[in-house]
Amino acid sequence: MVYIIRVIFIVCVSLLVSCSQGQTEKESQLALMKTTNPNPTVTENNSDQDNVERIEREVESIDEIYDVAVVKGKEATLIVYKVKHMQRFRMKQIEKDLNKKLEEKYPNEQFTVSSDYKIFLEAVRLVERKDNGNLSDKQAEKRLNEIVKMTSAMK
Repeated sequence: MVYIIRVIFIVCVSLLVSCSQGQTEKESQLALMKTTNPNPTVTENNSDQDNVERIEREVESIDEIYDVAVVKGKEATLIVYKVKHMQRFRMKQIEKDLNKKLEEKYPNEQFTVSSDYKIFLEAVRLVERKDNGNLSDKQAEKRLNEIVKMTSAMK
């Protein structure tokens, strides 16, 4: 009896393992469980890419933050990030300090900063779709504006 249960258990485990081996998951599906560090993205092709990369490095330099996504549009720049687990009780202060730091260093930019996981996930999806060529510049700008509106609605 015990032998039959062991055999059934081994067969079930091997079936589960073999079924999941061929599947690949997109970066956005795992964005909440691991560090993704998506490339900073500009919704339209212009020379702002260097500036966006500088902004990303600036945000990544903060010790409490471990993952950052930056998307720059025509008017707004979306910065979403994940905070280290032990720093979560300080999220409001971290966001306030980050806003202050960015406004001092880049006074001409309009930033939308968020640590919300849903917004992070949407930003990563936008970056993926833009990088894969599934979104035109115009569509990416429209989607960015929708995400920025979501952040203001959540506050």
